[in-house]
Amino acid sequence: MNSPASAQSMQDESAEQRRYHRVREIFDEASLLIAPFFARESRWANSTLDHLAYRVVRDRYPELTAAEVHVLVVACARVYADD
Repeated sequence: MNSPASAQSMQDESAEQRRYHRVREIFDEASLLIAPFFARESRWANSTLDHLAYRVVRDRYPELTAAEVHVLVVACARVYADD
C-alpha cells in the first residue's frame, strides 16, 4: 500500500519528467489564438487548417522550438476535435 510520503515522491518524480513547461504556460492563450483553424465551419474538404495554426504559433511565439510548436498545435487539435 502506498504511504502518503511515497505518493508525494511519485508526484515529484512525474513532475520532473514533464517537458514543455513553456507550452503549459501559454496553452490557454495560444489555444484561443488558433481555435478558428479547428472550427468545423473553417474546414476545407472536411480537413482542419492545422498547417495554418503552425504558422500562427511560430509567428506569435518565435522562442518556441519546433517540437514545442508541434506539441502545442496537436494538443489544441485534440481539444477542438469534438467540436
